[in-house]
Amino acid sequence: MSATTHVTHTLHEMNTTELSHGVAATIVQAATFYPLSLIGLVCFLLAPTAFAQVAPPQTQSCPADVAKDSQCITGRDSAGANYWLVMPTNWNGTLVVHAHGGPELGIPKPERATEDATRWAIWSRAGYAYAGSGFSQGGVAVRSAAEDTERVRTLFVKQWGQPKTTVLHGQSWGAGVAARTAEIFTAAVNNKPVYDGVLLTSGVLGGGSQSYNFRLDLRVVYQAICNNHPLPEEPAYPLWQGLPANNILTRAELAARVDACTGIRQKPADRTATQQRSLKTIVDVIRIPESVLMGHMNWATWHFQDIVFNRLKGRNPFGNDQVRYRGSPDDTKLNAQVARYTPDPAALRDFSADTDPQGHIPVPVLTVHGINDAVAFVELESTFRETMASGGSLQRLVQVFTRDENHSYTSDAQYVTAMRALLDWVASGSKPTPSDVASLCASVAANFEPQTGCRFLPDYQPQPLASRVQTR
Repeated sequence: MSATTHVTHTLHEMNTTELSHGVAATIVQAATFYPLSLIGLVCFLLAPTAFAQVAPPQTQSCPADVAKDSQCITGRDSAGANYWLVMPTNWNGTLVVHAHGGPELGIPKPERATEDATRWAIWSRAGYAYAGSGFSQGGVAVRSAAEDTERVRTLFVKQWGQPKTTVLHGQSWGAGVAARTAEIFTAAVNNKPVYDGVLLTSGVLGGGSQSYNFRLDLRVVYQAICNNHPLPEEPAYPLWQGLPANNILTRAELAARVDACTGIRQKPADRTATQQRSLKTIVDVIRIPESVLMGHMNWATWHFQDIVFNRLKGRNPFGNDQVRYRGSPDDTKLNAQVARYTPDPAALRDFSADTDPQGHIPVPVLTVHGINDAVAFVELESTFRETMASGGSLQRLVQVFTRDENHSYTSDAQYVTAMRALLDWVASGSKPTPSDVASLCASVAANFEPQTGCRFLPDYQPQPLASRVQTR
């Protein structure tokens, strides 16, 4: 898409009734990718009317797979976030407030909220109501997303009244959002907590200070081996930036560069010997399967760019000055070649303040994580356990693990099992064990994936994150 076309779409999507902090983020995010002169024109044009229209709630046809005959409502809230509310006909009185993964970059689109209502249609099919926000701004902005998440809960209450029970569900990056939401919005309503329980699935739970370090490792190791991101003839820049603020590299162009070096898009037999060596070295040192290499390269490029320029005013929160990389054919040579960086302490502090869970969650928390998740490493659960302990909430944490590698979705039966175990805990005050959760799955699976749905590993304990990613 050309810069002019993008700005035309931006102007079309912005409207003029109520002030939205998402507009400011839109301008900043657009400036990341497009010439500053053009963005200056957009800012000038929008300055008098930088407002986002509230789209009042409207009944709509439900997204795919939502429970039959449910009532579905969509709209855009006071901050400009699109949302879906789903009320099943057989509602059991529990509301699931969902914080989605990602994060998405650029201008949030209505389709994102619709996709999440579709992906998590299991909640309505299991009798739970659903409320999900598409967030009011794109990018790695956890506090803002937490505010959006709490806002969509209040919209549900305004529409249908106070639920008997409210569970906060966060998936992937959204698990960090949900953890922060549960910490920030703790005030009781009528002597009852706003949220009764928290379910975190496939969570990125190390916050900004610990979850992203390995992606800096990926960038410096990749560049030492491939030397094409940036290319030798392109202006050099510190790799912690992801990309310079005005760089317009496309995902297709980056994919072509990664493929040229590693043959990642080719069948293994069609890769050259050099490509085979390069790919093996990268995945061995970073300890990821080749299937997720391209995804992590994208995140280490455009998400880093968002973090540095849209969140931290160009400052660096990432460092690797003391890291020694291992797993290559010649570690001494590799460590001599990789770029070294030291984080700006103030930038790291500010990034952590927005993104890091604090462990001050006053209600039961249950986490579910696949042990072979190569997007959000299972070792992040050890970090979260330490966080909950330091925040005085360890007694309110149960962690369960599954024999899964899929990050985005594991199984209907496992999610419903986890939800029922959490709700039983909330109702009875009796904390379940991982074995209790695993045993419950057998009865749940009779209605949800009876043959293959249960893959809980009640005895599994994750290693510390430092066993996989060197501590900074």
